[in-house]
Amino acid sequence: MDRATAAPLLSLVVPCYNEQDVLPQFFARVTAELSRIDGIDFEIVCVNDGSRDQTLAVLLAACRADARIRVLDLSRNFGKEAALSAAIQEARGDIIVPIDADLQDPPELIGKMVAKWREGYDVVLAKRVDRSSDTPLKRWTASAFYRLHNKLSDVPVPENAGDFRLISREVADALAMLPERHRFMKGLFAWVGFPTAEVEYMREPRAAGKTKFSFWKLWNFALEGVTSFSTLPMRIWTYIGAFVAVCAILRAVMLVIRTMVWGVDVPGYASLATAILLLGGIQLIGIGILGEYVGRIYFEVKQRPIFIVKGRYGSRV
Repeated sequence: MDRATAAPLLSLVVPCYNEQDVLPQFFARVTAELSRIDGIDFEIVCVNDGSRDQTLAVLLAACRADARIRVLDLSRNFGKEAALSAAIQEARGDIIVPIDADLQDPPELIGKMVAKWREGYDVVLAKRVDRSSDTPLKRWTASAFYRLHNKLSDVPVPENAGDFRLISREVADALAMLPERHRFMKGLFAWVGFPTAEVEYMREPRAAGKTKFSFWKLWNFALEGVTSFSTLPMRIWTYIGAFVAVCAILRAVMLVIRTMVWGVDVPGYASLATAILLLGGIQLIGIGILGEYVGRIYFEVKQRPIFIVKGRYGSRV
């Protein structure tokens, strides 16, 4: 397809979980913005990820009112990464733009993304240059995660770039080839490669509703990202074990020499208890890290589907 002249189909893909309050504003804003972009057709593919409020009802009403909106209803809540995978798989566009319904990522940026795509880029990242709308704790933990992940992984994840981006059909097809069930989409987007450009923007506050990510969920998400793309944590504990073993040998040599020179003494129990607790703690941490990887193997070998679709709605079904 000639990107400069052909009229591509743009698929805006939207994972939704308990977003009833923001969806009317979201649809009004994104349809107005997409209609302003010259030379494209568009569809909006929304995935209801087991919402417990009236999100599905709002989505179905929007679907009936606008033929360009399609709805995928999952059988339960599978998580955002699974819902995003379902949305990308369902999209039929030549270009695909994942976006959250909370409007923290401005739809007005999509036109700039399309312009970059027409220049020949297959991936156009939306990079956040100002995250003042996030809490200080979230900004700090996000920065720490990117630094840690990129030091441990062979596939660096672009810092301050979320799921909001443009990808070409070739990238979407490459993602569809990846079989893993536990999916860290930011890492998968980076792993497939392809020519990439960036556009910068300022992150806005949520238009309505509340965030669905607690600190505990963000912590587990970070663990998922690290263990998905690096085995270095296990290798580090091999080095730690070797270091502790060398220290133990040196300590034993020192005790032998001291006993031979100064005679036998009776050491206190405090140092013995400290050494036992230290070694026990190191062993348990190492077992825990190993368990993270074994757990991933356990879930992967089951080969359960990433998501289950309960229903599809829309005029293009």
